[in-house]
Amino acid sequence: MTFANPAFPPSSALSGSARLRDLGNRLGRRLLQCAAALAATAFALGSAPARAQLTVQISGAGANQYPVAIANFESADPQGKAIAEIIRADLNRTGLFRIIDAGETPLSDSAVIGFAAWKTRGADALAVGSVQRTGDGRYDVRYRLVDTVKQAQIDGVAFASGANEMRRTAHQIADRIYEKLTGDRGIFATRIAYVLKRDNIYELQIADADGQNAQTALRSREPIISPAWSPDGTRLAYVSFESRKPVVYVHTITTGQRIPVANFKGNNSAPAWAPDGNRLAVVLTRDGLSQLYMLNADGSGLRRLTQSPGIDTEPTFTPDGRAILFTSDRGGSPQIYRLNVDSNQVERVTFKGTYNISPQLSPDGKTLLYVTRRAGFQIASLDLATGNELVLTNGGRDESPSFAPNGKMILYATSQSGRGVLAAVSSDGRVTQTLSVLNGDVREPTWGPFLNN
Repeated sequence: MTFANPAFPPSSALSGSARLRDLGNRLGRRLLQCAAALAATAFALGSAPARAQLTVQISGAGANQYPVAIANFESADPQGKAIAEIIRADLNRTGLFRIIDAGETPLSDSAVIGFAAWKTRGADALAVGSVQRTGDGRYDVRYRLVDTVKQAQIDGVAFASGANEMRRTAHQIADRIYEKLTGDRGIFATRIAYVLKRDNIYELQIADADGQNAQTALRSREPIISPAWSPDGTRLAYVSFESRKPVVYVHTITTGQRIPVANFKGNNSAPAWAPDGNRLAVVLTRDGLSQLYMLNADGSGLRRLTQSPGIDTEPTFTPDGRAILFTSDRGGSPQIYRLNVDSNQVERVTFKGTYNISPQLSPDGKTLLYVTRRAGFQIASLDLATGNELVLTNGGRDESPSFAPNGKMILYATSQSGRGVLAAVSSDGRVTQTLSVLNGDVREPTWGPFLNN
């Protein structure tokens, strides 16, 4: 495969996948080839179930794991055991907890706890609960978390849950346990989005943070790239090639309604939401090379942001919305720069290495993620206050990093046995996860925001 701009060689050997980022190489010959091949239409599928589920493999562990037991919830049907299993899996994936075997005997939220016995078994905390079906067909889910050392209750709450909401309820309970024991907000009830290519069909899928309960939001015979969550988690912006060229759409998840918001001459790509959810930064070639522009979320109010002789692409906003970080080759090689939205002043951010792309900021704005070319293509993080860099992955074909909304985990795309898979790594690099799906090539992951519970 030949790319138009040698300054941006393919970020991995996965050039045959649906990963067509808006770098100079992907704005040249490859985009034209995709456009020339367009012959079919894309169609929204609402919340149609996906045909495969992601599976998770975990390696590594935190330095100090908190020992916690999750008893099966008391229930007249299998729901009680199922909820406990989901909670255990959620906590286990973080690498921060050591799950103590609680046995098969369920314990209700009103059970008398033998604190000393559980402490002897090695559990510093214990979660118990119950699930009861109510008269309207819903479920009353109650949970309690106790400290076996202090012999005191830490947390307790009740949920009214529909039968199809039980997974979310389990994730919400896991979030509460995580927050009570670590002090950080849990991300188990959040969602991820990614692109799955299967049998020459591209699907934009939305799944729970554990990769389960995947739903297809859009299916197309042509590439879908660069999905980006709105700050409130109700919409996705993405690029679709269904109309003979790349066009930026905004898609409302609950209704399936989608509108083109950037359909200008040339290529339209790399959407990024402003923190207020009312504006998007996009990359357009309407005036020549790829440059950054701002527009409203309905497509109005276009404003050019950069005037560079090079390629400016991959924008991402700072949490306060006052600046945009982006990739540019204006200095001769791809590096990350910061643009002041009000003054249009630009400063370089990355200096180590000759190839740094795909910037993403942590929710607190203190840490920068990017793809760096060192021993292959790896995910690195940069402490913006100290300048300390940490290379987090060693896959060699890693791309598309995305922070979890609590900043503790990072989702990214990589390759295993020639197939695209999703992976995650903790922000300190100690815990890694691989999420794979059968019979498909997975790309373009993005982690959604916190949702109102």
